[in-house]
Amino acid sequence: MDVLQQIVSVDTDLMLSINSWHSIFFDGFMWGYTQLEVWIPFYIALAIFFAKNMKLRTFLIAFACVLLTILLCDQLCSHLIRPIVQRLRPANLENPVSEWVHIVNGYRGGRYSFPSAHASNTFGLAFFLMYLFRNKWLTIVMILWAFFNCYSRIYLGVHYPGDILAGLIVGFVSASFTYWIFRRWSHERPDHYPLYSVKLPIMIWVLSLVCFSIYALCLMM
Repeated sequence: MDVLQQIVSVDTDLMLSINSWHSIFFDGFMWGYTQLEVWIPFYIALAIFFAKNMKLRTFLIAFACVLLTILLCDQLCSHLIRPIVQRLRPANLENPVSEWVHIVNGYRGGRYSFPSAHASNTFGLAFFLMYLFRNKWLTIVMILWAFFNCYSRIYLGVHYPGDILAGLIVGFVSASFTYWIFRRWSHERPDHYPLYSVKLPIMIWVLSLVCFSIYALCLMM
């Protein structure tokens, strides 16, 4: 128990340290980055990228596996592990730590935080695409996309780093399982062929960063 308490204490100190590195610019940037709906163009670009590089049957199997990955990540985090662990979010008013947490736009998230569904979903998708295409630049972008999603959750005070790490593990396990299913059902190896339109999701991600930066700069004026 002493070791567990020490881990929780370090986890809390690290969260408060990261959360304290705030500014008006990054309040706006991280607030924009963490919103799920802003990534719809990115998801569409990934879907187009999938379609350009697969036969219809393979595309449908891969798309189903992506949905299964997200479903597994979300259900394991939100509906299985969280109700058992019941770790209060840092920003939750019932948590004594909340008085030291920097809050953005009054956002405090739900009740429980462990593990992070944002981390499991984003890293689950990132790991699945890494397995599927094994393209260096796409892998880098997917990892950075997932990493900043996770960082934004700590910055906004709704997750501890330990929540993020646990979510990442859930995402890795889920993606590994669904990729195994993909390999069982598909007879194609997309990583063995030249990739088309790989620049599209990368450009959309970069453009999104620019938009978040402009939005954050406008908040400073």
